Amino acid sequence: MPTETRAVPWWKAKALADMTLDEWESLCDHCAKCCLIKLEDEADSTVYYTDIACDLLEGATCQCKDYRNRETLVPDCLRLTPDNLDQLYWMPPSCAYRLLHEGKNLPTWHHLVSGDKQSIQRTQQSIAGRFVYASAVDEAHWEEHVVTWPLKRKL
Repeated sequence: MPTETRAVPWWKAKALADMTLDEWESLCDHCAKCCLIKLEDEADSTVYYTDIACDLLEGATCQCKDYRNRETLVPDCLRLTPDNLDQLYWMPPSCAYRLLHEGKNLPTWHHLVSGDKQSIQRTQQSIAGRFVYASAVDEAHWEEHVVTWPLKRKL
C-alpha cells in the first residue's frame, strides 16, 4: 500500500538566507510586537516590553505607515535580515523569523499555516487595541508601561 507523502511547506524547506525578498517579507505576521518599545536592564541584559508603540505604526492593520522610509524616520528601527537574526534576541518568541531561525514551527494562527491573514487578529496575537503611541507617553514614564503579554507564545 503506498504511503501518503505531504509536501514540506516552502518556509521549512528553504533556509532563511535563501529566501527571495517576497518570501522573506511574507513571513511577517504583522503582530507589531517588534514595534513596541523595549527597555533593557543594563545590569543583566533582560529585555522588558512596554505597551508603547512606534508612532509610525498603523493601529488597525499593525503595519508601518511608511515601511520604505522607516529606518530614516525612526533611527532605532532595525531591518531584519538573515544576517542579523542572531543579534536580535529581543524579538518576541512568537516572531516567525525568530522561530524559523531557531528551527521551530510556525504557530497554527500564523497566516502561512492557517491560510487566513485575519487569524492573528482573531487569536489576539497582535498588539492591535493594546498599545499607546510613543508620542503620548513621556520617556520618564516608560517603565510604568512594562507588560508581559507580548512574550506569551500561543501555539
